[in-house]
Parts: sequence; C-alpha cells; structure tokens
Amino acid sequence: MALLKFVLRRLFLAAVTFVVITAALYGIMMLAPVEARAMMYVPPGDRGNSMNLIQTIIREHRLDDPYPVQYARWLFNLLRGDWGWSPNLREGVLPALIRRTPVTAELTIYSVLLFIPLGLVSGVVAGWKRDRLADHGLRLLAFIGTSVPPFIMGLVLLAIFYVGLHWFPPGRISLAYGIDIRADSFRTITGLLTIDALLNSRPDIAFDALRHLALPVFSLSLAHWATLTRVTRTAIIEELDKDYVVAARGRGLSQALAVWRHALRNAMVPALNSSALSAAALVTGVFVIEVIFSLPGVSEPLTQSAQVYASFFAPDVAVAMGFAVYGVLMVLPLMIVLDFLQAMVDPRIREGVLS
Repeated sequence: MALLKFVLRRLFLAAVTFVVITAALYGIMMLAPVEARAMMYVPPGDRGNSMNLIQTIIREHRLDDPYPVQYARWLFNLLRGDWGWSPNLREGVLPALIRRTPVTAELTIYSVLLFIPLGLVSGVVAGWKRDRLADHGLRLLAFIGTSVPPFIMGLVLLAIFYVGLHWFPPGRISLAYGIDIRADSFRTITGLLTIDALLNSRPDIAFDALRHLALPVFSLSLAHWATLTRVTRTAIIEELDKDYVVAARGRGLSQALAVWRHALRNAMVPALNSSALSAAALVTGVFVIEVIFSLPGVSEPLTQSAQVYASFFAPDVAVAMGFAVYGVLMVLPLMIVLDFLQAMVDPRIREGVLS
C-alpha cells in the first residue's frame, strides 16, 4: 500500500508538473500580439498577400479569447492528439514527431543501457579500489567525460573515426541497406532498426545500424557515465566506512562480497538520484546529437522549420510548442520510472520519510 500511494503521488505530481510547464509555455506564446499569432497560421509563400486573412484567422481560431480559455482549448486539443498544423512543414505536428520517434527512442535507449550499468560498475570499482591505479584511471576518464560537452565530443569523434578512419559513418543506415529496409519484404515491427533487422533475419542490417549508432551513443553517454561514476564512487566510499560493512568483514565475509552484496545496495539511492537527473538531461541532449550525426529523429522537424524561418522569416510556433511538449512527455515518464526504482530500493522513500 505504501508503494502504491507513492506511485499515485508521483503520478499526480507529474500531471501537475505537466500543466504548470505547458501553461508557462503557452503564456510565453500569448505575449505576442494577436495579429502576429495569426500570421503563424499562414504558409511562408502566401504571406505577401495575407493581410486580408488576418481577421478571418483570428475569428476562426478565436485568438482574441482570454488566456485561460485559449490555454484550456489548446490543452484539450493536445490530449486528443491535435497538436496543430505546421505551415512550414505542411503537415500535422504530432504525426511528424511520431514518425521520427523510433530513431530518437533507439538512440536514447541504447545510451541509457550503456551509461547506467557501466557507471554503476565503474563507480563501485573506483570506490572499492580507492587511491589505487584503477581508481586513478577511472577518475581521470570521468574528469575528461564531464569536461567535454557532448556536441564537442561528437565532432571530435566524427573527425577521427569517420573522416580519418572511415569506421563509423553518420546517419542511420548505409545507402545500400536503406534500399533493403524500404522494400516491401522488410517488415517494420518495433520501429527500432536494430531490433527489426534481427526480427527480419537480417543481422547484417542490424550490425550496420549499430555501427551508425556507435558514435552518437558514446557521445551522448560519456558525460552521464562520468557523473554517475563519480557519484557512485563517493557513495561506496562512505558505505565502506560504516559499521555494518566492518561487522560483515569481521564475520569473515570477503571484501568483494561486502561491497557488491551490502554496500552497493545502500549506494544505489544516490546513484539512482544521479541517474534520474542524467536521464532527463540525456533526453533533452539527444536532439543536439541527432543534428550532429544526421539522424532523422524528432529534432528534424524543428531544424527543417528553422531552415524555413531563415529563408522566409516564418516562425513556426506549432512545431516549437509541439517539440517542447514532446520533450516534457519524454522526461516525465522516465522520472516516474526512476522514482519507482528508488522507492523499491529504499523503503524510507516509499514510506514518505524521504521524498
């Protein structure tokens, strides 16, 4: 019951957070004059003769209603799947985002699966082997990882491993395999190319997709791995000095078992806190990595819309708002899952002693 109450409380807080963030986003958009907001509904090529359409658009879309009324109508449209029409892309915002979600999801999933296990293991090893060679080496790598921004790391890796060595190309798939996956015989099941290739009995396509994912996943994961390693190391060092570990060692338990069986469990709480923050930052940072490595993910509609804006000075608020809401909807469920894992590990959290 305590765990159920904890989950329900987190779901309620997530809903409140969503409303607060979207209300703030919509409030920022409402700062623009009503005529300027009406212009956003007109395609770029038609804006020269659009002055006669302004009043019609204001009346049809009720852009002069009070803010609470407009926000409630916009939020209701979001919930029923109407995220607006993009005049720059000439398609609906939600279909454009959904169609590109598998690329972003694949990059995010592999990055999380890489940095969390490696961060926990390397942090435990560094804390266990404190002030030894392994500790110094891992701390040096963690320092480098936290010092170099992911987009800089991505550019450096591209220069070395693609331009110099031709090992890991950008994009999602090679040209030859791209023809294969667009064929009718290739079944799209999950949308994740590495998984679908295996389900279609094409390990060669899966390997090629992994080769394209190697650099972006590494670039995206490195900084978060470094942060998790340092947090876990500190937590392990603190746990090793506590009485229960000393007592376990006094009963004849080996240091390895004391670390991995007892100390790690208590060190998981700060480690999961760090993982939650890193995962949230990773979800927002994935869009920059997509641009650098030419991955056709969720960031693509925003970059395409920005290119139209640069050419025609045509702001696309529907895409910008949809992109922002999409980012919030990606982060909040991930935070709920990590909060649930924390509550499973630490009973004080699910009992409400810690929140």
